[in-house]
Amino acid sequence: MMHTEGDTWVCRSCENEEPRDSQAEAAMATQDVQRDDGAPAVADATQGSTETMQEPCPADDCDSDRAYYEMMPKPGGSYEVRLFTCVECGHKWRES
Repeated sequence: MMHTEGDTWVCRSCENEEPRDSQAEAAMATQDVQRDDGAPAVADATQGSTETMQEPCPADDCDSDRAYYEMMPKPGGSYEVRLFTCVECGHKWRES
């Protein structure tokens, strides 16, 4: 789903950017109950996880080699994404 950042439309999932077109936006119709609440709430997939694996933290100021992880299916894809949270500093990253 795209959202606006200044004069640009930005995709929330892939970060693709497209310039805004005020004429095209003026032609868009909205529904009465539609509103922009910003990014949707997303559950932290690694919250409460007790499984860890040896995975070096990519944070510059952390030298931990352990992370909590969870496998999640990639929407519309046939493979999964691994979500990591560093055991030491809490830094989060993903690997697909």
